Amino acid sequence: MPLDTAIANFIQLMLDRAETLRTKGNLSEALHTANAAVEKCEQQLGPDLDHIEAFVTSLERRADLYLELGQFVEAADDLKHAIDQLDNRPDRSGQVGRLYALLGAAYDGQERPEKAIGAWQTAVVCFEKNEPPMLMDVAALTNNLGFMAKASGDLGKAEDYFLRSLEIMHAEAGAKHEETASVSNNLGAVYLAAGYFDQAREMHMMALETRRELLGENHPDTAQSHNNLALALLQTGDRAWARRHFEKALAGYEKLGTTFAEDLESVASNYCDFLREEGDASLADLIAGRVKEVLAGV
Repeated sequence: MPLDTAIANFIQLMLDRAETLRTKGNLSEALHTANAAVEKCEQQLGPDLDHIEAFVTSLERRADLYLELGQFVEAADDLKHAIDQLDNRPDRSGQVGRLYALLGAAYDGQERPEKAIGAWQTAVVCFEKNEPPMLMDVAALTNNLGFMAKASGDLGKAEDYFLRSLEIMHAEAGAKHEETASVSNNLGAVYLAAGYFDQAREMHMMALETRRELLGENHPDTAQSHNNLALALLQTGDRAWARRHFEKALAGYEKLGTTFAEDLESVASNYCDFLREEGDASLADLIAGRVKEVLAGV
């Protein structure tokens, strides 16, 4: 029989309350409220679609909270249970894709890369099957898969994933979009690692141009792009130009302070190595000392 209206309203009330608590940052209490919704669904669970939909929604909301709390095993258990409820439901491909995407995040949090990759690959297939295809979700996940492939040393596969993501972002969001710039930056890193320096230079140039326009100079992503472009320019022989971008990257991270201490240290190291190669060891020592003082406050 269909889900009783009063029970359905109770479940929705719990889910709405959990979301309100989550928005306020009270994740622990939000989890208790989500537990109440899942518990009520389990008590009333039946074979009709209303029961299944309510149960899947409650499990997904609780899994989201588990992910925020860093309870990745619990999140994965809820997501697998939710996926099982929608088995053989081609009319729910987008919903199943979303569940697999979250499952990949849960496995990633557990540092189980092979399981994360498998879940994200399945999610991509589901998103592509949806009518209409959920292309922005495909772009986000192929970007994730590109990172995983690069981390494993498979630069060819990483390029394929990032190119797919970039193609979608250009078509759906346009060239002047923050996420398009992010994917360009990621693809540039792959090309730099693979030794395709002109292609790396172009990708990092595109990312920097967009980040400057959208985010301004005083943003960590812009500083990152200055550094990455400098590294590519060194490989294409443009050392004077590379120096200017190292300077901008360093200035950007110094303004941001200790919040981005690791990035500041990395950029300073790159720039100081460059300066010593140029024979300007005194300036390199000065910068290294200045950055050391900043990092001492971390």
